[in-house]
Amino acid sequence: MTSQTTIDATGPGGKAPADPSDGPPAKGLRGHPWFTLITVAVGVMMVALDGTIVAIANPAIASDLGATFAEVQWITNAYFLALAVSLITAGKLGDRFGHRQTFLIGVVGFAAASGAIGLSDSIALVVTFRVFQGLFGALLMPAALGLLRATFPAEKLNMAIGLWGMVIGASTAGGPILGGVLVEHVNWQSVFFINVPVGALALVLGVVILLDHRAENAPRSFDLLGIAFLSGAMFCLVWALIKAPTWGWADGLTWAFLVGSAVLFAAFAFWETKVKEPLIPLALFRSVPLSAGVVLMVLMAIAFMGGLFFVTFYLQNVHGMSPIDAGLHLLPLTGMMIVGSPLAGAAITKLGPRIPLAGGMAATAIAMYGMSTLETDTGSGLMSIWFALLGFGLAPVMVGATEVIVGNAPMELSGVAGGLQQAAMQIGGSLGTAVLGAVMASKVDGDLPANWKGAGLPELTPAQLDQASEAVQVGVAPVAKGTPEAIAAKITDVAHDTFISGMSLASLVAAGVAVVAVFVALLTKRGENAEAGAGVGHI
Repeated sequence: MTSQTTIDATGPGGKAPADPSDGPPAKGLRGHPWFTLITVAVGVMMVALDGTIVAIANPAIASDLGATFAEVQWITNAYFLALAVSLITAGKLGDRFGHRQTFLIGVVGFAAASGAIGLSDSIALVVTFRVFQGLFGALLMPAALGLLRATFPAEKLNMAIGLWGMVIGASTAGGPILGGVLVEHVNWQSVFFINVPVGALALVLGVVILLDHRAENAPRSFDLLGIAFLSGAMFCLVWALIKAPTWGWADGLTWAFLVGSAVLFAAFAFWETKVKEPLIPLALFRSVPLSAGVVLMVLMAIAFMGGLFFVTFYLQNVHGMSPIDAGLHLLPLTGMMIVGSPLAGAAITKLGPRIPLAGGMAATAIAMYGMSTLETDTGSGLMSIWFALLGFGLAPVMVGATEVIVGNAPMELSGVAGGLQQAAMQIGGSLGTAVLGAVMASKVDGDLPANWKGAGLPELTPAQLDQASEAVQVGVAPVAKGTPEAIAAKITDVAHDTFISGMSLASLVAAGVAVVAVFVALLTKRGENAEAGAGVGHI
């Protein structure tokens, strides 16, 4: 077994950690690698779907429960906060108690919380159970990666992660389509109730198939103060990113939380050098490929999540598509991720991660540049080209960066590495939405007054201009009831043209981020500890 040179890979008394492949090969279903992959994919599908499917249900929830816009925002924010803050700690729990146990607890808890949301009769209960969804989802995601790492040998791990990434990509992109169908033809509760049978299936498969793997030198204690520092730092960072669009980037509260996050991260780093069994051994980051993989995941999520955020508004509010139609127009992206992920896994196994990762981020940069050229009347064919190229570029990055992070960590830290991968993606997505949202807001605020005046429309008061700007930032034309048809048409043209200019600039910024990621990708290499996984039984 090859160990990482910067981390002591020996167990108590200088013994090497137990390798899952050292025991007898798995017999029957129990521990079968490919059935393990199917099992964790079913569980992960629930969490990935919930990242996008709920957004379609929010208007119906607001109407049914009489919720305000701010309360509806908490349906998303509460879930995201709980998930992002808990991921690394949840990964550590898997390393300590076994990834099979944490996966099964995560599945049961997530499904139960989903069912409770469907039975809720107030927005407060919905938000409360969304927090529980996030907490149990955090248990489930790193455990899934830990199980794959322990079950598959190095030569098959990339393919397994490729298929795992395919499920996440398809579930994320398919969420709006499924959500639209359920809300339109059933009710908003069905968006959550659907997780109950899926969770039950994942539980049955998990009990029958999953085999527990634990490294001999797995952690035996908990770094409680480290957990407190890291959770506080993550909360302050994510909270600042969530609230910055409302408070403003120059607001004192925004900077107070950002500074607080930096102080807590510094305290966490200092404490980790003092504690006997740290939550995250800082020596882990001496691995340049692992650190590059984490940074790459953040940059990829900034470009992808931030760019895609505006595309949904573009399709629905500028082109006037229904949520279902908008989801169908994103099928080229979904399809390329489904096709590209296993192909990327095979290419990374043969070539190593560096070339596929750099090529994937280059394709992402080109796709984001192409999306910056979209106009109000761009046809579906041209849109599909850029969406497909984006999916083609993202596939190797989702697969390769995950393998680089998990494969360059020792076996006993596979859960923490899985938590790092997921946390990097969540923070990157939040950064992308916040930063590109600020770019959009700035561009709209700058262009709207001149565009409005140039169209010969009636002058707006500062308050009216602020309201119009907020509407235009999501592609909505601020047409008041009773506005003459000719004036309404002019307002719509101005609003959509101004939105397009903002989306174009945001897409160019996302393309620039992707270009930076190309150079980060060149620092990656195949996981040094990937061969610590399972042997060849049943492969």
